[in-house]
Formats: sequence, C-alpha cells, structure tokens
Amino acid sequence: MTAPHAPSDAHADAHHGSPAALALAAIGIVFGDIGTSPLYTIQECFGEHGVPATHENVLGIISQVVWSVTLVVTVKYLMFVMRADNRGEGGILALLALVPERIRNPSRSGVSAVAMLVLIGAALLFGDGIITPAISVLSAMEGLGVATDKLSSAVVPLTVVILAGLFSIQRSGTARIGKLFGPVMVVWFSTIGLLGASHIARAPGIVAALSPVHAVRFFMEHGFHGFKMLGSVVLAVTGGEALYADMGHFGRRPIRLAWLALVFPALLLCYMGQGALLLRHPEASAQPFFGMVPQGPWVYALVALAAPATVIASQALISGVFSLTQQAIQLGYFPRVEVRHTSGEAEGQIYVPAVNWLLAVACILLVLVFQHSSRLAAAFGLAVSGTMGITSVIFFVVSRYAWGWSPLKSGALLAGFLALDLPFFAANLLKFFDGGYLPLGVGAVFLAVMVTWRWGRDALRAYHADRATDLDAFIAGLPGRGVVRPEGVAVFLASSSAGAPPVMTHYVDRCRSLHQTVVIMTLTTEHVPTVPAAERVELTALGGGFFRVVARYGFMDSPRVVDVLTRAAQDARLTVDLATATYFVGRETFIASERGRLGAITEGFFGLLSRNARSATAYFDVPPAQVVEIGTQIDL
Repeated sequence: MTAPHAPSDAHADAHHGSPAALALAAIGIVFGDIGTSPLYTIQECFGEHGVPATHENVLGIISQVVWSVTLVVTVKYLMFVMRADNRGEGGILALLALVPERIRNPSRSGVSAVAMLVLIGAALLFGDGIITPAISVLSAMEGLGVATDKLSSAVVPLTVVILAGLFSIQRSGTARIGKLFGPVMVVWFSTIGLLGASHIARAPGIVAALSPVHAVRFFMEHGFHGFKMLGSVVLAVTGGEALYADMGHFGRRPIRLAWLALVFPALLLCYMGQGALLLRHPEASAQPFFGMVPQGPWVYALVALAAPATVIASQALISGVFSLTQQAIQLGYFPRVEVRHTSGEAEGQIYVPAVNWLLAVACILLVLVFQHSSRLAAAFGLAVSGTMGITSVIFFVVSRYAWGWSPLKSGALLAGFLALDLPFFAANLLKFFDGGYLPLGVGAVFLAVMVTWRWGRDALRAYHADRATDLDAFIAGLPGRGVVRPEGVAVFLASSSAGAPPVMTHYVDRCRSLHQTVVIMTLTTEHVPTVPAAERVELTALGGGFFRVVARYGFMDSPRVVDVLTRAAQDARLTVDLATATYFVGRETFIASERGRLGAITEGFFGLLSRNARSATAYFDVPPAQVVEIGTQIDL
C-alpha cells in the first residue's frame, strides 16, 4: 500500500476529547522525559567531566542547550517529523510504513536496507526505554543528599521502590495515568519556569545566551573538548523522539499546543535560570537545579515535586516502547506477546505485560549496579541520538519518494537535520566505554530478535510455498481419495491467502476426514494503523463447501478470529454455528541443522523465539476448547 503524497491532519487528531483536555493528558504522558532533563543536563555539563562554570562557559553552554531544544524539538519534530503520521500513529515503525513498498521491501523477502535502518533505530529506543526511568528517578532522589547527608543512603532503596510502583500501575492504561499525571506536570513546569524566571531577574545578563554567537564561541575556544560537551548537551533533548512515538496516544495538535503554551517556555526559563544562578554562584555547579532553592525545607519540597515528575518522565518512554512493540509484532518483526487495550475510546493506548516487567527488572538492576545518576548519564543519549539520526534519514525517504518533494527541498531538510543529529551521536560515541555500551548492547539484543524473527517467518513462508498444493486441485480430488465429510464447520488458520493451507492438507492426509463446511481464514496486516471494520473481512465461495476468508488489520489493531468468523457469517452463503465450529491451528517444531536455508545457529535462535512466543490460539483469541493443534517438524 502506498503512502499519501502529502501529510494530512485528518487522522492525526482523530481523538476523543477537547484539545485542552487532550493537551493536559499529553503533558502527563508525553513530556515527562524531556520535562525532567533540567534535573541533570546542566549538572553534567559543569560536573566532574564538564567545564568550569566561568562567565563565558555558562553563556556558551546555556546557548547550546537553548538552541538544541529549539531546533531539535520545536523545528525538527513539531514542525516536520510529526507531519509524517500514519493515520495518526507516530514512531519510527509507523514512519517505515509510509515508505513506498518498492523501497521498503523490494524483494518481498528478507530485510531491506531501509527496513534494517529502521529496526536499528527501534532497537535503540528499547535500550533508551530501559535507561530513562532509572536515571530520571535516581536523579530526583539524589536531591535528598543535597538537603542532608543523612539521607544519602536512602537514595537507591527509594528509587527502587518508586520504579517498582511505576511499573505496577502500567496495567491501568495511559488514559487513567494521564489524568493523574497531567495536573502534576502542570505544577512541575510552572514551578521550574517560575524558579528560572526568579534567577533570571537577579542576573539578567544570562539573556545574552539567547544569541547563538556564544555557542559558536564556546566551540572555537574549547576545540575537541567543546565537541565532547555535546554528549552532555544532548541530555536536554533526549525526550524528543518520545513526542513522535507517543503521537498516536493523543494526536498531533494537543501535543503541539502543550509544548508551545507551557512546556517549551518553562524549559527555556529553567535552563536560563540555572545559568543565571551559576553566573552569580559558580560553586553551585555540582547541583544547579536544586541550588535554585534555599537549603532546608525548600529542597525537600522540590524533591517531593521532582519525584513524581521523574516517574512521569519514565512514562513517556514506557508508553512509546509499548506502541513500538505492538507495531513490530503486527508488521512481522517481533514474536507474538500479549497486548492489552486499556481504553475503549483510544486505540493507541495499550499495555504489554511481558515488555513492562522486562523493563522493570532491567531498570532496577541498572539502579543497583550504577548507584549514581552521573554514572548512568554516560550511557544516556547515545541510543536516542542514534534514533534521531535514523528518523531524519527515513523522513527524507518519505518526503522524497512518498510525498513527491523535490530533491532540493528534501535534501536540504535532511542536511539541516543531520547537522544536528550527527554531532550529537558522534559526541556520545566518545562515551562508549564509560557506559555508552549499555544501550547499544540492549539494542543489539532486540535487533537480533527482530531480524531473526523476520528471517525465520520469511523462511517458513518460503518452505510452505515450495510445498504448496493448488487449492482447486485439492478440492476436486477429495471425492476420489475416500475422504469422509462429516457435518460441521472446520476453520483452518492460514498464513497465506494462496493455495491450500499446509495444516489442512496434513490433516486430510493423516485422518482422511474433512468437515462439510471448510473456512480457510487468513489474517493480514496492512501498513496502516487501523482498518475500518466495514472494510475488514472479505468472503469468497470456492465451491464444494469451501470458503476463503481474508481479514485485513492495521498494525495497531488486535485481530480476533471469532470476530472475523462472525462478520463472515453475515453473508448468507456461509452458515456457521460459532459454538460448534472447530479451529485447526498449526504448531511447528523447528529442527536446527546445517541442511536448512537458515543454518543451525539462526534456526536454533528462531526456534527458541517461536517456542516462547504467544500461541496463535491465545494471540488471535481463539476459543481454546474448540481448537485442534496439528504439529509438524520443519527444517528451515
């Protein structure tokens, strides 16, 4: 399916609720990550591995941060990238679905270069989703150590408790969480904005940092060390990709409204306020955020507000990872896992239990191993800067080949985006041995899973295609084979809508029996988020009591076999008693050997993934008491 020639707002904002209500909920879900970056960004720029808090250094760093947030988030993501929605859904896999088929999958098998690039970006986001909750909550709890040394030992245990609570409430869904988190984040952004404004008033000279001249001068004076500082400056924009990934939860317009009306001004005021504090008190560079309030009760109050704010910061990436997982499953890049819809109104609001608890365990282990946010900061930024660069490249492909933009227009935009993304990524690569290996390692594992799953499924389809039986010949040959046709309805699930399903031919060969009514059902995934129910099911009568049913779903839909059969049975040609229908499902066991096209190692890994994937019976919600599973052994 080809993408439209131009982006449209028609689907991007098809959400229930007023723009103001959706914007409030979006503040509680989407902006938590980027909204709590002031906790640690300036601290890392002037901390142990940063630069001294001199007057010129302060103006240079603050200028870099201000312009990074402006250009990366406001210009790149809000003005351009978020226009590339797939019927309202955002994220790097939704962006891949907009790429024309001839580029996305030229050979119709394997993984193309464009798809591989997107999978790398998606894998990096999984790595970022593990680090974000750990560093966000840990940095907030470290404020207790600023207030009093007596509470330093409680920082890690409290962080673990908060993280455990955060992942425990995910089952409630982003709609309910957003209603709770939205007002808290409004208070957070209002507070950090007012704190920043109060310090700007005491040192108005910081306003000079709005000029990019100071950022350029900083690079000229510090050379290579100034370039390395970009690895800390990028922390200010690490939530940018989450804005795009979470677009399907609330819509483009509410996200833009919330950013321009509250989030963006508050962040600018807070960063410049920390800069103003350092102009007056350079010694506050160890903890400039908590240094904006007087010691004592005010620090405790700020920690009490920062704690829930950083919990909310984690939510942006968690929600994005949930959406990413569902898209990857439906597009055939990830093993089937349980996906629960948590809202009856908004299709994009989901909960993925297996991924949720995997993230929970990984985040808690990170906190226990690294202990301090400054140690985790070295690992932060590499994953998201890599994903941002990949997003820029795929956006170029979409704008050039799907929307028909001119090479000059698309190329100029790509050059501008990469001028921001590549320096950030290169600077973060310098932190590889200080912790940058962590998100890359996690990303490599997820990339191996996605690529192997796709290779394995393609090899399985090719295996069956090579041995496929012509369906017309199969039907015509049944009377001469002495096959008994008892009353009843048999539903055979088939991965392909061509030929006779292997599970059906295998059953007839062994049992010499087949029901009088046979429904061959294929569920396909389109490169769109959702398919309207009225357009979903197509029924074809094949004669001899055989019917083919093809159901089309989007990559954000949850397919259900019973729903498909119910809709198909509305056709007068097909009579089905849902209570007595028998569903036949194939279950393959893969024999890893060197004889197959995958090889022993790849097939062994694919077999492991297949055994641990959710069964077709459970994933497609087939009534378990009416299922007959037919097993086969296959060497791919």
